Amino acid sequence: MLLIDCPYCGPRAEIEFAYGGEAHIARPAADVSEVEWSAFLYLRDNTKGVLAERWRHSHGCGRFFNALRDTRTDQFHAFYEIGTPRPDMGGAV
Repeated sequence: MLLIDCPYCGPRAEIEFAYGGEAHIARPAADVSEVEWSAFLYLRDNTKGVLAERWRHSHGCGRFFNALRDTRTDQFHAFYEIGTPRPDMGGAV
């Protein structure tokens, strides 16, 4: 079982959390084309390596936060609050 370190509550078992998709995806303006809107809804990088993800502590505080997780190993590298910049991994990302 993975331990996820909620920035608000501390380390908890992964069963308390819900995956929320790739983080730092900017919502387009209301007047975008259908093609641009579809790209926003469905296209993601699918990175092999460290990816910034959004998580929700659904069976805890209920808050969203971001995490850096290596998709090859499931190892978490950092956890940070929504609205804060992605941590610099010193070239490891």
